[in-house]
Amino acid sequence: MRNLLIVLAVFACALFVQAQTQPQLNLMPMPASVQPGSGQLAINQAFSVAVTGSRDGSLDAAVQRFTTQLSRQTGIPFRPKAGSTPTLQIHADHGRQAVQKLGEDESYELTVADSGAKLTAPTTLGIQRGLQTFLQLAQITPSGFVVPAVTIKDQPRFPWRGLLIDVSRHFIPIDVLKRNLDGMAAVKMNVLHWHLSDDQGFRVESKAFPKLTQMGSDGMFYTQAEIREFIAYAHDRGIRVMPEFDIPGHSRSWFLGYPDLSSGAGPYTLEGGGIDPIMDPTRESTYKFLEKFIAEMAKLFPDAYFHIGGDEVDGKQWDANPKIQEFIKAHNMKNNQDLQAYFNERLQKIVAKNHKTMVGWDEILHPDLPKTVIVQSWRGQQSLAAAAKQGYRGLLSFGYYLDLMWPAARHYAVDPMSDAAADLTPQEKSLILGGESCQWAEWVTPENIDSHIWPRNAVIAERLWSPQEVKDVASMYTRMNAVSHDLEWLGLTHNSARAHMMQRMAGNSDIAVLRVLADVVEPVKDYNRWDDAKGPIDFHAPLTRMIDAVSPESDTARRFSDLVQTFTQSGYKDQAAETQIHMWLTTWRDNDARLHPLLAQSFFLQEDVPLSQDLSALGAAGLQALDYLDKGQTAPDAWKAQQMAVINQAKTRQADMLLMVVAPVQQLVEASAGQSRQN
Repeated sequence: MRNLLIVLAVFACALFVQAQTQPQLNLMPMPASVQPGSGQLAINQAFSVAVTGSRDGSLDAAVQRFTTQLSRQTGIPFRPKAGSTPTLQIHADHGRQAVQKLGEDESYELTVADSGAKLTAPTTLGIQRGLQTFLQLAQITPSGFVVPAVTIKDQPRFPWRGLLIDVSRHFIPIDVLKRNLDGMAAVKMNVLHWHLSDDQGFRVESKAFPKLTQMGSDGMFYTQAEIREFIAYAHDRGIRVMPEFDIPGHSRSWFLGYPDLSSGAGPYTLEGGGIDPIMDPTRESTYKFLEKFIAEMAKLFPDAYFHIGGDEVDGKQWDANPKIQEFIKAHNMKNNQDLQAYFNERLQKIVAKNHKTMVGWDEILHPDLPKTVIVQSWRGQQSLAAAAKQGYRGLLSFGYYLDLMWPAARHYAVDPMSDAAADLTPQEKSLILGGESCQWAEWVTPENIDSHIWPRNAVIAERLWSPQEVKDVASMYTRMNAVSHDLEWLGLTHNSARAHMMQRMAGNSDIAVLRVLADVVEPVKDYNRWDDAKGPIDFHAPLTRMIDAVSPESDTARRFSDLVQTFTQSGYKDQAAETQIHMWLTTWRDNDARLHPLLAQSFFLQEDVPLSQDLSALGAAGLQALDYLDKGQTAPDAWKAQQMAVINQAKTRQADMLLMVVAPVQQLVEASAGQSRQN
């Protein structure tokens, strides 16, 4: 018995050691089931792929993209020998739908051993998802590139995993959208929600109503030929394209060419100002126009879902229009909400007539609408749950607004099934289809849009694909940073564009000292930049300030905060953590003197002088606090008061940015003033 216990103990120890030495699998989204194996599959010039079972053009193209991408990531030109055993064997039972549908099977199984790999799936769409997982598994080792042995069984948690990109405020060219489709495919997102019209621009060519773009686009729009080619590009990557034409509000760009659609007199410009314009829902001519327009767009966009917006209708034009008020009274309506419901009922019938399902934001929810309508919630799980309780299918976007500049961890903590939705019945929960992240375009251009979307969008993709219990934040950041590098190999510019933008600001100067400052600041959050603008936004103005170049989340600040936490929890004895803290504080203290000449010579950077000075002062305060802690002395009250004044100054936003190392420096200052210790 004793010998058996010893054997079991040794076996358990061996398993523990194997688990500890098992390399981190930097997968995002994390698959539903991952079973590590023994050994690894070498990736070398002999790498090859064989396909059996059902195959179609999209699968052949996907395999070609896969091998090209794997070759690019590894730097290996593949030259397999004729007749050799394929490295990766692929088998799909069925092909894909010609027009991708909601709920199409995306599951797959991937088995990797040192002798080869096998990828199987019920559909070729599932094969595409599995190929992305294989790409993420490839890693460098002392012996070359390998894929670790593993068995993965995977399927999505939600069938709808989308990204909204607004192209109305700032026009985004097709090539930029395409590389973002590639990024979406890499993290297994499957819906591009294309916000194509708003007050500031109408972006789709209409042959039936050409003045929509002639007068409402500033000449920047997509031709129908471009849209068809783009939709085919998305379909090849397993991504549906759902258009949104936002009505009856957010519709000023429609009225420049067709003023009779408006509830007010105008005239209108894309620059805006004055009252928010709204369509007139009381005229039959409005519905005749929409019937013809939606019929044209329904043929152009093959997806089964058609988004009509419906959000933020303030109703001021309706209130100011006597004929509209008479219409409300004549139809026994109580208020503007009833009038919008009337409009949506008429609109839904037009959409359904064209064999589409209507989607709209929270505000469209009304018991008179049929249960086929999908409600997209930007206001929270409460409205999502309310829709489900009434029998409507729903999508969550609350908590996934990328333009609010939240850190990845905050997005990651939002779940479609949490809060009010957690209390739904199983039947009601089944009505929640998933969610969408949103990138609104007030503060993005083709140059910086990638850095506003990626890599944070990958964690939202994981929340919508992976099991709900996958929620470890430290693991998330490790894997997100690894996937971020993979996304750059696809052609996304979320890292490289920042360097290019800062080089513009610096001219011919070295940007190293500028990056020291840029790496510890973040843009203001939520809608504070709107508040600072103090008036209408000029959507033609260049976005070339430091706020436009810096990352929405400072990785350096997050790591520094973790170091301070480690140092504090060790009782101020962790020398490795202290050494790194000291290094960063010294760098920040001394950086202002190095950076000042560059700030002074560039008109782009002059507004950032106070930020640089505040960072230097923080570095000095932190170093003095460390000195007190090292000596086991309690810092004098007068010194603490001086440093708290420095800290409070550094907390104020400057040039629409926030210094993100204030809190950990404050933690050091307060510790040095409130605690003594022996050396």
